[in-house]
Amino acid sequence: MSNDLINRISARKAKVGVIGLGYVGLPLATAFGDAGYQVLGFEVDGAKVDALMAGESYISDVPASEVDDLVKAKRFEATLDFTRLGECDAISVCVPTPLRKTRDPDISYIVEATRQIREHLRPGQVIVLESTTYPGTTIEVVAPALEEALAPKGMKVGRDVHLAFSPERIDPGNPVYNVKNTPKIIGGVTPACGEAAKTLYNAIVDKVITVSSPTAAEMVKLLENTFRAVNIGLVNEVAIIADKLGLDVWEIIDAAASKPFGFMPFYPGPGLGGHCIPIDPHYLSWKLKTLNYRTRFIELADDINSAMPEYVVDRVGMALNLDAKPLRGSRVMVLGAAYKRDITDWRESPAIPVIEGLLKRGAEVDYQDDFVPEIALGGHGGQMRLRSVPLDYDALAGYDCAVIVTDHRYFDADEIVRHCPRVVDTRNLTGRSTVDPALITEKVVKL
Repeated sequence: MSNDLINRISARKAKVGVIGLGYVGLPLATAFGDAGYQVLGFEVDGAKVDALMAGESYISDVPASEVDDLVKAKRFEATLDFTRLGECDAISVCVPTPLRKTRDPDISYIVEATRQIREHLRPGQVIVLESTTYPGTTIEVVAPALEEALAPKGMKVGRDVHLAFSPERIDPGNPVYNVKNTPKIIGGVTPACGEAAKTLYNAIVDKVITVSSPTAAEMVKLLENTFRAVNIGLVNEVAIIADKLGLDVWEIIDAAASKPFGFMPFYPGPGLGGHCIPIDPHYLSWKLKTLNYRTRFIELADDINSAMPEYVVDRVGMALNLDAKPLRGSRVMVLGAAYKRDITDWRESPAIPVIEGLLKRGAEVDYQDDFVPEIALGGHGGQMRLRSVPLDYDALAGYDCAVIVTDHRYFDADEIVRHCPRVVDTRNLTGRSTVDPALITEKVVKL
């Protein structure tokens, strides 16, 4: 069975299904379509399906022209009809994996996707879970569900249906690394499963690396993002230390980065954002709690990183005090709502708790972000919504303070410094300003 599947994949005759057409699924689906496969994308959001079938894209990394070309060539179709999973020879699962309010993993989307797959399971399929999750999910949750559906037919995972885990490595807004040139990790339930999944991804990725098991592959992803979370936590604390010592943390980091070995620069900021770094380490921490082990580095880094938005609010209050102004009643402009530069993604963005913290202390807050026209406070389903105001540097003179939360390239640091009476810069955007250094010293408060 695996040889027939591998031959179909190698000959580009396999139909590829992608469940979840978001920041991970849509780039993956279009990569398979560009490689010559017929792709069926599954979604629960009808508006997304309608947009894609009209040749539109809601993901900045996927040009609308690419979607339109694939739809017209009949190599890509988006659908709400999960009964069509049976048409697919290969299925990649790219669904969200958020945290519950208790900071425990919420794998309900994985469970539901698995339920849909098992209802339409047939011999000769390879299923690959890409959603980030805790080590053991593929073996402990997905595999048993598929086995239960296969057993009455005398079939099993590893022989009739293949299963693997391959962690997504999408970096929204990255102009250098994409699906094709970012190495892919594969962990199959059996060697045959790994071989089938490797053959599939070899068609769209320059380099595929196999590891011993799905659990090992799940751990790879968590190590990658925990590494970043812990080092960002370290440098955020260094920023606080540098401020107490009267030093410029950006100067310190840049100088340290000149060392050609033994140092990798990380940069402080207003807090963690995006779907991965603020969330993924908690999957590992939760798993280890079930094994009676406390992940102290992860917890400490989370304490520091989670406190950064409130630290930024405190910095705004301190900056306004320099002008003998209280935070309550002051007009504050927040520049940037996306979690990082030049993207539309505001999931887990530190801009949200920063704005909420300013409002809670009585400030009058506007925000500006051409990439994020509207935000919801109190979560994406929050009751209070704000809309981005037009960018008008002259109008900044009417605010008491501007807070740079996201360093979008279209923000002009010189214009911000010239027009706004006080600036709190959490990204060192003003470090690239060409205005008189004395003016920056007078107006700008850094993280």
